[in-house]
Amino acid sequence: MNFARNLLVNILDIVKVVIISAAIIIPIRTFVFQPFFVRGTSMEPSFYNGDYLIIDELSYRVREPQRGEVVVFRPPGNDTQFYIKRIIGLPGEKVTIDKGTVSVFTEGNEIVLKEPYISKDVIDGNKQIIAGPGEYILLGDNRGHSSDSRVFGPVPTKNFVGRVFITAWPITDFAIFAAPAY
Repeated sequence: MNFARNLLVNILDIVKVVIISAAIIIPIRTFVFQPFFVRGTSMEPSFYNGDYLIIDELSYRVREPQRGEVVVFRPPGNDTQFYIKRIIGLPGEKVTIDKGTVSVFTEGNEIVLKEPYISKDVIDGNKQIIAGPGEYILLGDNRGHSSDSRVFGPVPTKNFVGRVFITAWPITDFAIFAAPAY
């Protein structure tokens, strides 16, 4: 009798721990952070194929996305895939790309982006993209191997999953991600 009672108490303790853990983990996983594996080379050298990232899903519920942040999103017209790209243009801005040089036109001013994270060998043709209200212009860091806003146009905020917060794997690259200052 004593053995059966102890066994039942232990089982109930385990069930309690599982329920409490699930009550904590599920909302965090659903509404705050999400894991993401990088697939492809479009964000090299910032992120490589197979990198394991933690995505912050909460930030864009309380503030607007910022230039230079890297986001995970669903490309327009494709609800089955997730892409990862860098925010280059904000709502209402025009972005031009001329032989690899990216310029942002905002409120009558031109900002030529200094992009230390891309290869200097990148030579892109001429391209102009204009973001409407609530839209962002997103580009891959590996411009020669990226399907981005040059292909599918600006991306509405509603397609954003979240911003890259942590590079968790490989462990040698563990870091909290910070957007560059332009």
